[in-house]
Amino acid sequence: QVRLVESGGGLVQPGGSLRLSCAASGLPSSTYDLGWFRQAPTKEREFVASITQRFGLVAYGDSVKGRFTISRDSRDNAKNTVYLQMNSLKPEDTAIYYCGTRLAAGDAYGAWGPGTQVTVTS
Repeated sequence: QVRLVESGGGLVQPGGSLRLSCAASGLPSSTYDLGWFRQAPTKEREFVASITQRFGLVAYGDSVKGRFTISRDSRDNAKNTVYLQMNSLKPEDTAIYYCGTRLAAGDAYGAWGPGTQVTVTS
């Protein structure tokens, strides 16, 4: 059974940095990628970044390009830790950050973790 657990959120001032972690276990060998999404109050869930399981190909949402970096530690196919390094944080980055996974590029993401809160405020 796939299990994702996010951590690393917190309170940070504008311009600061945080690194989020997503610990994944039970991933099937056919997993296509893991992705980070975020959801602010009253807003829809927004794509942040993703990384493919096989080749480590990355993609970013327009609002975080150049500021956020996704990476992974995948020494075990069934276990995986995906990181989201967030630099130059802005108040509009405030949200709950979730990671999810999917088996194919055209699938919807699922197996969401409980999320981790990021608050950017002075």
